[in-house]
Amino acid sequence: QVQLVESGGGLVQPGGSLKLSCELSGRTFSAYAMGWFRQAPGEEREFVATISRFSGNEYYADSVKGRFAISRDNAKSTVYLQMNTLKPEDTGVYYCAARAGLTATKESEYNYWGRGTRITVST
Repeated sequence: QVQLVESGGGLVQPGGSLKLSCELSGRTFSAYAMGWFRQAPGEEREFVATISRFSGNEYYADSVKGRFAISRDNAKSTVYLQMNTLKPEDTGVYYCAARAGLTATKESEYNYWGRGTRITVST
């Protein structure tokens, strides 16, 4: 059974940076494309970024393009989300997700989810 555990959330000031991590266990990490999603208070969960199995392809939501970077280390079974120039509207719970095969931007296309880590961008 695949398990995903996120870490790295917290409180940060606008303009600051955070790096999230998500470790997969239970299966071979390189078999899965990985994604990050987020859910702001009172909003639906939305796509943030996705990365292919061997880091050849990355896709980002327009709202984070140029500020966030997704990466992965298959040897550590971990996917990362480097978040720079954070804005208050980046506040929310960030989830990592895994799907066998190709990258995807739709929540419904992911099979496995972590429990999330909370990011608060505020003064």
